[in-house]
Amino acid sequence: MITSSQSAALDWLIGTSPGPTLVIGRSAAAFAAALRGRHRLTLVDRDRDGVSELLRKAPSGLPLVAAAEALPLAPCVVDRVLLMQNFHTFAPGLALSEFARVLRPGGRLGVAYTVRDDSVPWVKRLVAAVRRVDPDAMSGDYGADSLQSLEASAYFPQVETRAFRRWVPIDRPGLLAMVAGSPTAQALADDDRSALLAEVDAVYESAARPPEPLLLPYHVRCWQAEVDHTELTAPLDLPDDGLRIRL
Repeated sequence: MITSSQSAALDWLIGTSPGPTLVIGRSAAAFAAALRGRHRLTLVDRDRDGVSELLRKAPSGLPLVAAAEALPLAPCVVDRVLLMQNFHTFAPGLALSEFARVLRPGGRLGVAYTVRDDSVPWVKRLVAAVRRVDPDAMSGDYGADSLQSLEASAYFPQVETRAFRRWVPIDRPGLLAMVAGSPTAQALADDDRSALLAEVDAVYESAARPPEPLLLPYHVRCWQAEVDHTELTAPLDLPDDGLRIRL
């Protein structure tokens, strides 16, 4: 199910005009579910299981098993390309040129990442407690830094960004279970793990206002950009019967 913040992010990324939309990767299944019935969807993943997962969310979509870097589609056939939490898994130079190729003039690429906001005071204390036993823990490496390649791409010269706040409720047992199940806690001796969990419990005790749970803060960070075809290696012609790329 798509959250309210993801819904707001999707509305910003997709706009109000329905049109052919490419949804890439099983991680974008929530977007596919929210768009079904509103847009003509092509659902892409590099393996069949991923495509099947997308189809469960949007049964009327057109399934396509393919790599994002080599899309078996004609040029200029979609209005939108959407990705969620997976841009960093692709070869950026190849993927961005493919997205540019399949987008129509005026078409847009949209990318979303949900990232934890560590600026909230109780989250700072939680991160500090865990990093006392593992300095690399809770580093928040979600992959969003990969979007630097989009901002440097000649195919998408003007990149817009926006962030939407998301709060996820978590109670005391949930917070303790989250930390206890982390690789950091699992690697500790029993006494050290108990000491860490006691410190986490103290963080919860000092921050919570019973009976309300704590709220884990996240941002849904979004990037969108209109395609610029002038940088493609072959010119785009506009014949009477449609668009094609002459090779």
